[in-house]
Amino acid sequence: LTTQQDAIHATKSTGGIPHVYSKDLQNFLIPIPPIEIQQEIVKILDQFSALTTDLLAGIPAEIKARKKQYEYYREKLLTFKPLLK
Repeated sequence: LTTQQDAIHATKSTGGIPHVYSKDLQNFLIPIPPIEIQQEIVKILDQFSALTTDLLAGIPAEIKARKKQYEYYREKLLTFKPLLK
């Protein structure tokens, strides 16, 4: 619909609050890609969704591991053995 935005704006009424009637929208043809292209789009979006899910699961685990690592090295650096005399 963004390709027909100017034509849609031309149909809006100007009295009171500007709006477009649904009957006017019914006159616009919305191009639909062939099924092969639709399937490719779905495949790409599914891969993106899976990647997003993996990242959302992996980030908290990574943060937990870095906190544990930080605590380990903090203890190593701040724990001193008594000096022998």
